[in-house]
Amino acid sequence: MKSFFLVHPDQSEQVPAMIERYQTLITSKKGKIHRLEDWGRRPLAYPINKVMKAHYVLMNIEADQSTIHELKDNFRYNDAVIRNLVMRTDKAITSPSPIIKEKEYRSDADPSADNEAKRIRKEELMQEQA
Repeated sequence: MKSFFLVHPDQSEQVPAMIERYQTLITSKKGKIHRLEDWGRRPLAYPINKVMKAHYVLMNIEADQSTIHELKDNFRYNDAVIRNLVMRTDKAITSPSPIIKEKEYRSDADPSADNEAKRIRKEELMQEQA
């Protein structure tokens, strides 16, 4: 199963506790978590209840149907969760998602190259003003 939920940005500090609660629910009922990714706060494609950003969390889990129903109920009755999606998949997906790959790529990039680009842009701006 692939479980994906969006948390209201004002409740972002509660996300680690929510993840822990959902992990405990799944593992206590002999389920497995194959992948857990906290994507952080990201812009929404369209506003939901006048909110433009949300905290994204992706979980790939393996559990029985009663645990899935309980997880869906937890999402439904938690006011901080503004959207959720639970999808059945044929096999467990354990590889990192494209979002996490992009974050890792950006963090692995040479920070000095970033500083060099900023310095050049700043010089260009100074020349334009002169």
